[in-house]
Amino acid sequence: MAEQLKSEVTGSVWKIVAAVGDDIAPGDSIIIIESMKMEIPLVCEDGGKLLALHVKEGDSVAEGQVLADIG
Repeated sequence: MAEQLKSEVTGSVWKIVAAVGDDIAPGDSIIIIESMKMEIPLVCEDGGKLLALHVKEGDSVAEGQVLADIG
Protein backbone atom coordinates (compact mmCIF):
# COMPACT_ATOMS: atom_id res chain seq x y z
CA MET A 1 0.00 0.00 0.00
CA ALA A 2 1.28 3.45 -0.88
CA GLU A 3 2.26 5.94 1.79
CA GLN A 4 1.15 9.50 1.12
CA LEU A 5 3.65 12.21 2.00
CA LYS A 6 1.98 15.45 3.05
CA SER A 7 3.23 18.98 3.45
CA GLU A 8 3.72 20.04 7.05
CA VAL A 9 3.55 23.75 6.14
CA THR A 10 1.98 26.18 3.70
CA GLY A 11 4.51 27.45 1.18
CA SER A 12 5.82 26.74 -2.30
CA VAL A 13 7.77 23.89 -3.86
CA TRP A 14 11.31 25.24 -4.11
CA LYS A 15 13.01 22.10 -5.42
CA ILE A 16 12.17 18.50 -6.26
CA VAL A 17 15.14 16.28 -5.44
CA ALA A 18 13.78 12.84 -6.45
CA ALA A 19 12.12 11.49 -9.59
CA VAL A 20 9.23 9.08 -10.01
CA GLY A 21 10.65 5.55 -10.00
CA ASP A 22 13.57 6.38 -7.69
CA ASP A 23 14.27 4.11 -4.73
CA ILE A 24 14.03 6.26 -1.61
CA ALA A 25 15.90 5.33 1.56
CA PRO A 26 14.42 6.09 4.99
CA GLY A 27 15.21 9.70 5.87
CA ASP A 28 15.77 10.83 2.27
CA SER A 29 14.34 14.18 1.18
CA ILE A 30 12.00 14.17 -1.80
CA ILE A 31 10.82 17.77 -2.05
CA ILE A 32 12.04 21.01 -0.47
CA ILE A 33 9.34 23.50 0.44
CA GLU A 34 10.06 27.20 0.96
CA SER A 35 8.00 28.83 3.67
CA MET A 36 8.72 32.20 5.27
CA LYS A 37 12.21 32.19 3.67
CA MET A 38 13.01 28.81 5.27
CA GLU A 39 13.72 25.62 3.33
CA ILE A 40 11.80 22.67 4.77
CA PRO A 41 12.51 19.17 3.40
CA LEU A 42 9.73 16.65 2.89
CA VAL A 43 11.34 13.50 4.28
CA CYS A 44 10.35 9.89 3.63
CA GLU A 45 10.18 8.07 6.97
CA ASP A 46 10.09 4.42 5.83
CA GLY A 47 11.63 4.41 2.37
CA GLY A 48 10.36 2.70 -0.77
CA LYS A 49 9.85 3.57 -4.44
CA LEU A 50 8.61 7.03 -5.41
CA LEU A 51 5.35 6.19 -7.19
CA ALA A 52 3.98 9.67 -7.92
CA LEU A 53 4.65 13.38 -7.48
CA HIS A 54 1.55 15.57 -7.26
CA VAL A 55 3.35 18.94 -7.55
CA LYS A 56 6.02 20.62 -9.65
CA GLU A 57 8.63 23.24 -8.77
CA GLY A 58 7.02 26.62 -8.13
CA ASP A 59 3.62 25.21 -7.08
CA SER A 60 1.96 26.59 -3.98
CA VAL A 61 1.12 23.98 -1.35
CA ALA A 62 -1.13 23.96 1.71
CA GLU A 63 -0.48 22.33 5.05
CA GLY A 64 -1.69 18.73 4.88
CA GLN A 65 -1.68 18.59 1.06
CA VAL A 66 -0.53 15.26 -0.42
CA LEU A 67 2.67 15.89 -2.38
CA ALA A 68 3.97 12.41 -3.20
CA ASP A 69 3.20 8.68 -2.95
CA ILE A 70 5.77 6.10 -1.81
CA GLY A 71 5.23 2.38 -2.28
